[in-house]
Amino acid sequence: MNLLLASGGVALVVAATIIPLLARGLGRHPLTHSIGRDRPLADATSAPTPAVGGIGTLVALIVGYLAAHEVVNFPISRPAVLILATAIVASGIGFVDDLIRARNRRSVGLSVTTKLAAQVLLGLAFSLLALYWVHTTTTLSLTRYSFALSLGTGTWVIWSTAAVALFASAVDLTDGMEGLASGSAAGAFMCVAIIAFWQYRYPSIYHLNSALDVSLVAVGFAGGYLGLLWWNAEPATVAMGSTGSLSVGSALAAACILLRLDFLLLIIGGLYLIVLLSVLIQMASFRLFRYRPFRMAPIQYHFEVLGWPESTVIVRFWIVAALCSALGLGIFYGDWSLQHFS
Repeated sequence: MNLLLASGGVALVVAATIIPLLARGLGRHPLTHSIGRDRPLADATSAPTPAVGGIGTLVALIVGYLAAHEVVNFPISRPAVLILATAIVASGIGFVDDLIRARNRRSVGLSVTTKLAAQVLLGLAFSLLALYWVHTTTTLSLTRYSFALSLGTGTWVIWSTAAVALFASAVDLTDGMEGLASGSAAGAFMCVAIIAFWQYRYPSIYHLNSALDVSLVAVGFAGGYLGLLWWNAEPATVAMGSTGSLSVGSALAAACILLRLDFLLLIIGGLYLIVLLSVLIQMASFRLFRYRPFRMAPIQYHFEVLGWPESTVIVRFWIVAALCSALGLGIFYGDWSLQHFS
């Protein structure tokens, strides 16, 4: 427990400290220009915000994770390293996207095709390393025992690659409103951290020797994004940017896959899935029927166009994200109870 407190606490303090310093230190660097997504017309005049939240949070996460290992001489595991590496590479993709948008002073950076191709390549690299370096299983499950589905190597690689790429895109689409992505990310990673710690406490059930180390990474993410939320909440003085959002989505998917929570990922990350589906439904409906079911996509902007204040949208979406995390924890605990008391 002290390790978790060290990782999360240090990450929170470091993020809350260095993010405003980064924002001031960059000065007139192009990354400090507004990189906001397309927003309703009412928000067209919103002030620019420095896109340094993702960078600062990633640094804070790494510092928190290493600090926890200094507290107790605990070995660094391959799954934790793979999750961190996935987050760092995803941040690199997002940083390029942020930089292009900021320099060109437009809402589009990398083309959709280029960005998605980079995320797919990242997902593929993660999947192959998960199989041949971490030696994870190719059986999909809800909570390891419930609803197990055995896949062949090729099918599992496709699933894993798609999960990393699509969840990166889903969080990226969720970002844009002040504090929406950072607040929901903190809750999702806290949920994963609790589950991973529970798996560590019951090795006879889960057989995951690296679960504690993965929990340290997850709680570091949670602490880091709580630190970012201090500055990212409305009115935001810094933005997460694609640097942060791509990192959140890819790391969340990677952690759930390595913890064998494949289908539970769809519940814990339920808010992001809803946002992604709203965009896909909007695109498919317009192309097939020339009809837009939402006033604007992603869905958070639909409610803003309907007249909801931005703060109302954010808080209600946080509630949805919290309910998804609580449901995920409830399902996990219910499955654990069946295994532990049977």
